[in-house]
Amino acid sequence: MKEDFVFYLFDKQLDAFIELMNKVPENQRKLVPDGFETNLHWHLGHVLTVTEYHVFGSIDQPLNLPKLYQEMFTYSTKPANWTKEPPSWERLIAQLEELRNLIHTSLKTKLDTPVRNNILKANNYRELLFATSQHLAIHTGVVTAMLQILI
Repeated sequence: MKEDFVFYLFDKQLDAFIELMNKVPENQRKLVPDGFETNLHWHLGHVLTVTEYHVFGSIDQPLNLPKLYQEMFTYSTKPANWTKEPPSWERLIAQLEELRNLIHTSLKTKLDTPVRNNILKANNYRELLFATSQHLAIHTGVVTAMLQILI
């Protein structure tokens, strides 16, 4: 897999996710559709938080997002358990764009560098970024399904 392809794939998935999230009406963002445990605001925060963790949790770079994000948006969390108001929608979108830029600048020359044991079972940054792209695609699909129910 060529270096530019893995970044192309990541950007394509992230663009599709952000484009979809930008279309969500404000009054639909915190509703939990029947059959789901999460809302669209959670998915936005989850993609941001977990992308940072997947990519930078495997290296010695500190995570930049506030610890509150881990409490609200990691695996096995849900809005029903939130004790604080989540960060704004706009802030999460902006941080997702900032994270994209950080991933590009941090990994552009390191894609074949081995990574330590990680939840995605990736051997190097290229595989880590590919698996992260798949995670984005999954959430784009879930959000699309949720919107069909909500709107």
